[in-house]
Amino acid sequence: MHIDLSGRIALVTGSTAGIGLAVARGLHAAGAEVVLNGRTEERLDKAVGEFGSAERVHKVAADVGTAAGCRALVEAFPTVDILVNNAGIFAPQPIFEIPDEEWQRFFDVNVMSGIRLSRHYVPKMVERGWGRTVFVSSESAVQVPPEMVHYGMTKTAQLTVARGLAEAVGGTGVTVNSVLPGPTLSEGVEKFVRELVGDAAGSPEEASRLFIEKERPTSLLGRLASSEEVANLVVYLCSEQASATTGSALRVDGGVLRGVL
Repeated sequence: MHIDLSGRIALVTGSTAGIGLAVARGLHAAGAEVVLNGRTEERLDKAVGEFGSAERVHKVAADVGTAAGCRALVEAFPTVDILVNNAGIFAPQPIFEIPDEEWQRFFDVNVMSGIRLSRHYVPKMVERGWGRTVFVSSESAVQVPPEMVHYGMTKTAQLTVARGLAEAVGGTGVTVNSVLPGPTLSEGVEKFVRELVGDAAGSPEEASRLFIEKERPTSLLGRLASSEEVANLVVYLCSEQASATTGSALRVDGGVLRGVL
């Protein structure tokens, strides 16, 4: 199967590193013009350098966890063919110690960013009769992690928003889907993993193995996935070949979730 996204413009939020950057690189390799997004010019410049060539690569510094940041982004690029709502934050914290402002911050970044951008871009996709929107959720949406319930809450909300959008645009040529990555080796994850497994691990590989063994024992993969492995599914969902897949939540979780559906 050859995925060709030539002539398409793709916006990936939170794309300066990790899954977001891997998705942007995958879409770019398939021929798309990509818009990178992050909060600082410094990180965006570093991300652009990962492409080898700046051809068909744009960047917009904007904090999509705020209404003002979303406005700045849509003003810079009023129309896109592909929207990947990837921006997100996570951090372990006991549920009874999470203050109101942290619940709100997680919701603003992880959920409202996708709502605001989809509310702008998806109707324009409908007008043109083609579009792809993908929410990067998590297996934590279904199997809520006790060490960060506020994160799991936002990932569950994303599934609901994505399904609602898909139903609203049914039969228009626009698809909306979610992906549920499992534990993925991306920026910030190594620190998170070490916080949970403690000093027992020496190398990053050993820390990852202990994390899977202790915290995600249902994993069939037996290791953290790579950002590129997650990105492969997202790129497919953004393709012409995925035209019959919409309103779905697709797993790329390494088998962590035990349910058959």
